[in-house]
Amino acid sequence: MIMIRKNAYLSEKLFDEDIEQGPTRSGYGKGLVEAGEKNKNVVALCADLTESTRTEAFAQKFPERFIQVGVAEQNLATAGAGMALAGKIPFISSYAAFSPGRNYEQIRTTIALNDANVKVVGAHAGISVGPDGATHQMLEDIALMRVLPHMVVFYPCDVEEARKATVAAAEYKGPVYIRLARADTPIFTTAKTPFAIGRAEIFAEGNDVTIIAAGPLLYEAFIAAKQLEDEGSSAEVINCHTIKPLDEKTILASVKKTKAVVTVEEHQVHGGLGGAIAELLGQKYPAPLEIIGVQDRFGESGNPAELLDAFGLSSPHIVKAVERVLNRKS
Repeated sequence: MIMIRKNAYLSEKLFDEDIEQGPTRSGYGKGLVEAGEKNKNVVALCADLTESTRTEAFAQKFPERFIQVGVAEQNLATAGAGMALAGKIPFISSYAAFSPGRNYEQIRTTIALNDANVKVVGAHAGISVGPDGATHQMLEDIALMRVLPHMVVFYPCDVEEARKATVAAAEYKGPVYIRLARADTPIFTTAKTPFAIGRAEIFAEGNDVTIIAAGPLLYEAFIAAKQLEDEGSSAEVINCHTIKPLDEKTILASVKKTKAVVTVEEHQVHGGLGGAIAELLGQKYPAPLEIIGVQDRFGESGNPAELLDAFGLSSPHIVKAVERVLNRKS
């Protein structure tokens, strides 16, 4: 079996067909209520998508701390910035296509430039949004947000990790972006699974190749690692839930051991996790690299699982990328 780290505390049903599933946005909803219970300064603002972003549980429990701004994403960002500068801890949520997609200038100028303590939550990111199509399948948001000074970027892999990321964001002083998905995906981490800002977690140990993934596609990386094991290759699987700041120490230590890397994300190949890893390796330890992501194109309507396969993001494509990078390594 794959060498799962003992201190990873992953689900015992990791490779079972009946593993529990849910959308990472639900983890945000749970974490937001938890953060609100811990700190009365936590407030929530939403742009007419309270149910879809799972902000509704907070709105129902703390109605006096919830503001519905309507379809006005620029106001969402600026109001959040103002509340943060007045001492509150605002979480502003919408679809990622609209925030940061539509209000990037306001996020840049009123939040990042002022180092305002705002938590930007972009839901329904990636092509797995499905039938909503290219206009709503935000594939460029990591690139947009990680270049902003002061901005921390989270991309949680499942419901439980999204809950932890939300609570951690509330406790962190400074701007944060949390990227969330719409579709149900396996819940394979647990309450005991480690999570810390800026720390990548090695979930499975291997010697031949390092697979670095973020978001729900981390599960596809596990499926690929299992297939690779059957074929005689040993993959180290790293959960890079914090894309900025990047855990350079953990990543470089793994790559120096395996000397080959594959990154996996539901985002454009330019400017996302793969880009961040390429920058790191180019500066500090050049190694063969393959980037699994969307290849410079927009999304399209379809079933989430079919889209992941059509866009080359599912486990068989990860396996092929590993085979390519191992050939380059040798």
